[in-house]
Amino acid sequence: MQYCLAVMPARDEQNTIVAVIAGVRKHLDCTVLVVNDASSDATVTVARAAGAQVLDLAVNLGAWGATQAGIRYALRHGYDCVLTLDADGQHQPEELPALLQAHHQSKANVTIGTYAQRLSIAKRVAWQYFRLLTGLKVHDFTSGLRVYDLRAIQILASREASLLDYQDIGVLMLLQKRGLLIDEVPTVMSPRQFGGSRVFASWRLVARYMLRTTLLCIARIGSRADASRAEKSAP
Repeated sequence: MQYCLAVMPARDEQNTIVAVIAGVRKHLDCTVLVVNDASSDATVTVARAAGAQVLDLAVNLGAWGATQAGIRYALRHGYDCVLTLDADGQHQPEELPALLQAHHQSKANVTIGTYAQRLSIAKRVAWQYFRLLTGLKVHDFTSGLRVYDLRAIQILASREASLLDYQDIGVLMLLQKRGLLIDEVPTVMSPRQFGGSRVFASWRLVARYMLRTTLLCIARIGSRADASRAEKSAP
């Protein structure tokens, strides 16, 4: 069994994070690390009181920056498996053992827990657009519920991965470029009770996300072609 660390990036999640930590500790025998992304509320205090280890960032790095900080922590402390999940309570902890089991059985380097039913029509159109641009056969690019093995951890802890703005398409394209296997497992999600998405909080942020991700995809087209040729030439 791999030595697993559960990583939760969190910004102003004092209302939900205690229940999430308790749920993870109940269903998984692993350490929980909360990466506090410069919260202005009591996220740090309640997370520590709930039994989690806390990495307290001095400045706001965004969801991917906070997640990468947790991944680097895992690599430095000898973990060979990282499970990431959101601190907002949408992911159901009782689903986590099945996700980890599916990850180990599939031999994938990355396993994404997806709930395609939650996707709006706009997101379904956007994801189809990005699937055509990237060649990634993934149904839900923004799911924060993922399992990474040691090879993925080593790549995502790199300086190259620090250049990414988001934790979704760019991360998967980087792993695809290095030849890693990506798998998806259906999961169930609950509606968000407090707060909102940091990526899709306004139309301005959505437009910025679409523009930056499109530019990233276009910049990576050459790498995608190289990976395709390498895959075809492999014995």
